Amino acid sequence: MRAVIQRVSQASVTIDDEIRSAIQSGLLVLVGIEDADDEKDIEWLSGKIVNMRIFDDENKVPNISVLDSGGDLLLVSQFTLQASTKKGNRPSYIRASKPEHAIPIYERLIGQFEKDLGKRIFTGVFGADMKVSLLNDGPVTIIIDSKNKE
Repeated sequence: MRAVIQRVSQASVTIDDEIRSAIQSGLLVLVGIEDADDEKDIEWLSGKIVNMRIFDDENKVPNISVLDSGGDLLLVSQFTLQASTKKGNRPSYIRASKPEHAIPIYERLIGQFEKDLGKRIFTGVFGADMKVSLLNDGPVTIIIDSKNKE
């Protein structure tokens, strides 16, 4: 599972000209799912993101997690994160899971985030044509991959 984590002052997802979800201070997490992803990936990714210390403390040092800050989390599925650009100029999305596998993983990831964060998270709609708007705070953007834990 690949994720792009962005610390935001605000973020929203709009579908068919209607705002589906919106948050103020917190994290916008874009996630791409592959067939090899399972419960271990879900638990690791959620635990890592919820506890990642990327919010400033009183000394302006990034030392506070979204969990500790009380911030919100907006999760958006994005199969293009699994793109391979190795050959040619047209990305290949062959690594991205089909909906039959990806939707249950995405739904379990939502549940895991809610468990780890201790509150409801906000989401887009899997497979929908979404317009994602954000005000990146910092900017802080981090990319992680559950198959390449570095």
